[in-house]
Parts: sequence; structure tokens; C-alpha cells
Amino acid sequence: MFFVISKLVGFATTPSTAIFLLGLLGVVLLVFRRRRSGIALCVTSIVLTLALGLTPLANVPQAILEDRFPQPVITEPPTGVIMLGGPVDVDLSPARKTITVNDAAERVTETAVLAVRYPEARIFLSGGSGHFGDPGENTESALTKKLLVQLGIPADRIEMEEKSRTTAENARFSLETLKPKPGERWLLVTSASHMPRSVGAYRAVGFDVIPYPVDYRTYGMGRLMIFPESVADGLQLVDVAAHEWIGLVGYWLTGKSNSLFPAP
Repeated sequence: MFFVISKLVGFATTPSTAIFLLGLLGVVLLVFRRRRSGIALCVTSIVLTLALGLTPLANVPQAILEDRFPQPVITEPPTGVIMLGGPVDVDLSPARKTITVNDAAERVTETAVLAVRYPEARIFLSGGSGHFGDPGENTESALTKKLLVQLGIPADRIEMEEKSRTTAENARFSLETLKPKPGERWLLVTSASHMPRSVGAYRAVGFDVIPYPVDYRTYGMGRLMIFPESVADGLQLVDVAAHEWIGLVGYWLTGKSNSLFPAP
């Protein structure tokens, strides 16, 4: 049920969708001769599109998330590396009969780098499918494992779980599968903006992980005056940040995170 609710809330609160619907409502009001209200909504929609799509404003909420957890200083080999699902397309990959990755592909490449750097470390993939329905054999973990093998990581080094559909389930199933022992050091690899919510979820189930953020999309709070290359790029950045901020609030309210905005 939480998975279904999270998807519905995510769709309804996506800024780019909300801005479009605002403008559409304005057009409808104009058609029905509600001129003042219609113009107000249309203008608001245009202003928000320009403000979030063409100015550096979109960088702020994303940069705050990405700066929350710095890159760790690794002084000794870790017990293992946990990579959260999300970088492979579970629909497009089987349709095209190849493994298709998205903007979060750095999760895979950095996991491969860590696997080579620490040859004794266990590699664990956590991810089923973020969609409705049964993905069959094309889970995020299964497809990612195939890709890691193609990158040269031995298949027998890679462990995985294929049931999780949310970050909270990533944490719960990782704990149940790995059963970490006191003193073990597990690196958690996921996108930098996703790291605060992920760490909160893992701490909530009692799994102490070492955050290893990747997939940065801003230059950080120290360099915000970077303009998007297109309206689509700016709005996409806002959508990604909004998804995480809303997720942080939702996880905290439902007890799936141990704090509102987890910190190092």
C-alpha cells in the first residue's frame, strides 16, 4: 500500500506536472469566460516555468541534498558495497534486448570501480522494480548484475535481492539478507540527492552504513549561479529535488526514517 500511495503522491506533486495543470486550468477558465482567473493562472504557470526552468533557482534544493553527505574517507577495505537500484530501465532494456541505463548510471560504474579497488569486498545489489506489476526476470538487480559482469566483475561476487520497490524496502531487505555483524563496514552507493533519505531508511532498520554518494547534478551550494541549458533541464532538476524532499517528509512522518533530514 505504501508503494502505491508513494507513486500517486509522487505524480501529483511533481512540479513540472503541477505547473502544466495550472496553465491548463487557466485555459479552461478562459474558455468559460472567467477571464481574470484564467489569465492569472496562465501567467502564474508561465512565470513558474521560466523561473524554475531558465534560472539557477532550480539548483538550490538539489544542491542542499547533494551537499548533505560528503564523499567518505575510506581508511580500510570495506566489508561490502550496497548499490541501490534505479540506474537501469527495466522496461526499455528487455524491449531493446540490451541493458539500457539512465542518468543514474554512475551508481553502476562506481560500484564496478569499488569492486576492482577492493577485491575482497562483497557486492550487493538491492532493487526489484519501481513499477506496478511483476517484472519477471527483468528486475533492477538482475539487469544490473548482467551489466557488472559485462564490465568484468565476476558473477560469483555479486549478491542481490529482487523484492524491494521503495527505499524503505531496500533498507529492510538489505538487513534481512546481509545480516550485518558488529564492526562490519558497508558502503552505500546511491545518487547524492537520494542519499539523505536512503541513510535515514537504513538507520531506521538498524543498519549502519557508510554513505558513498555519486551521480551529482549540481556544482554544490558554493556555485549556484549555473543556468540550465534548457527549460526541460531546469524543470527536471526541480522534479528530482521535489521527489526527494517530499520523500524525506513522508518517510519521517511514517517512521521509515529516523530523522527528517539525516546528517553525517
